[in-house]
Amino acid sequence: MVLQISTIKKAEKSGKVSPVKSSKQFRTFKQALEYLFTRTDYEKQSRLRYNVTTFSLERMEKLLGMLSNPQKKLATAHIAGTKGKGSTATMLARMLQANDYSVGLYTSPHVVNLHERIEINGKKISDSELTSLVNRIYAPVEKLAKIDPPTFFEIFTAMAFMYFVDKKVDIAVIETGLGGRLDSTNVIEPAVVGITNISIDHQNLLGKTIDCIAKEKAGVIKKGIPVITVPQEPLAMKEIKKQANNVKAPLLVTGKDIDFSYRFESSREHGPHTRICLTTPTSRFEHLRVPLPGEHQAMNCGLAIAMLDALKAGGYKIDDAKAVEGLKEINMPGRMEIIHQDPRILIDGAHNAASIRALVQAIGQHVPYDSMVVIFGCGGDKDVRGMLEQLQYGADKVIFTRSNSPKAVFPQELADMYTEICGKMCQTAFSLKEAIRVASSAIGKEDLICITGSFYLVGQARTMYIP
Repeated sequence: MVLQISTIKKAEKSGKVSPVKSSKQFRTFKQALEYLFTRTDYEKQSRLRYNVTTFSLERMEKLLGMLSNPQKKLATAHIAGTKGKGSTATMLARMLQANDYSVGLYTSPHVVNLHERIEINGKKISDSELTSLVNRIYAPVEKLAKIDPPTFFEIFTAMAFMYFVDKKVDIAVIETGLGGRLDSTNVIEPAVVGITNISIDHQNLLGKTIDCIAKEKAGVIKKGIPVITVPQEPLAMKEIKKQANNVKAPLLVTGKDIDFSYRFESSREHGPHTRICLTTPTSRFEHLRVPLPGEHQAMNCGLAIAMLDALKAGGYKIDDAKAVEGLKEINMPGRMEIIHQDPRILIDGAHNAASIRALVQAIGQHVPYDSMVVIFGCGGDKDVRGMLEQLQYGADKVIFTRSNSPKAVFPQELADMYTEICGKMCQTAFSLKEAIRVASSAIGKEDLICITGSFYLVGQARTMYIP
């Protein structure tokens, strides 16, 4: 018996037999998904504390260690910030893909289904692939759960790393989930770090002030690794510079250290759009049309290109012309997306005050309309008052509703706050379906319905109109 066990162990080390696995196997994607959703999901909790217990990099590192540390086998680019992370990550991924690299992309949250979070070269992970990953990670998760249960986001992030290693991607573009310092993704050693615009969001977790929030976001900056950011509020920039100096990471700011500018224009061929110019010692992008609407996307595009240039300086072979072609392939569900024509319905996942302000401005520049009815719902962990203050400047009429998220604020509570802020009349609807029905009955052909405030709400709307 001793000899048999010894022989098996030697065979395992040599790779001739597989290590012992858990007998638990999920036969269907539905079963695997149900298991994932039994794990703690902080995205759905209305009250939690942001600390090293609830958000534990040590726990994440233990889980990854039990999986042979897939994150250490990946080349990565890391993106943090408050708004524009997903757009920036997608633009960078598409430009790398156009340069013939196999590119993994990990983003959150999703609009309609989980598959959106993990993709390679624009192709989302499949049901069977997700099921296989859950089966492989089940035993380590259950073992760790006896001591310190990993969360849904930690498990899903680990699965993304495993998937990218399995598929042998050349590089993975990784977006942080919440914050940065304690985020589950902050276990990677990226080739470059990008930080998008930082604004007030998740105040109950990251801090009440912009400098507190920026300090958490800047926690992704690593020793000696180049970090690129966009112009920030002075207090936010101070924290970013402080962290970069602490770990001796070279810091570049678009529009300051990197020659960058943008302008809004309109043409018969492209309609209203934004163009950017960006110049570095090795690249020159002149009058490049930004693939997504809104001036805020110009900043995100500039950041993505600057990160691409940093990868180029680090040894990646990048052809600028191919990168430009890659940008033309951008498709971002839930961002300034028209999902229906009669009535015209636009959805956007703006979920903080700065994003609502940018959305109102972008709609004014890019979408002609006579009157706009906004259907709004948001989570209670957001800067609700700040969003409502911005909403009043673009909405001719507001209908408050709530998504199916447990964190969603009740419509009447939103209505009361809105009336208190701006003294305007508004309506409430028990469901999104009812809100759309009410809005549709109140508009003409040249009017617009805008659904915003939450990715949960936007996802529900998209599911209603797009199969």
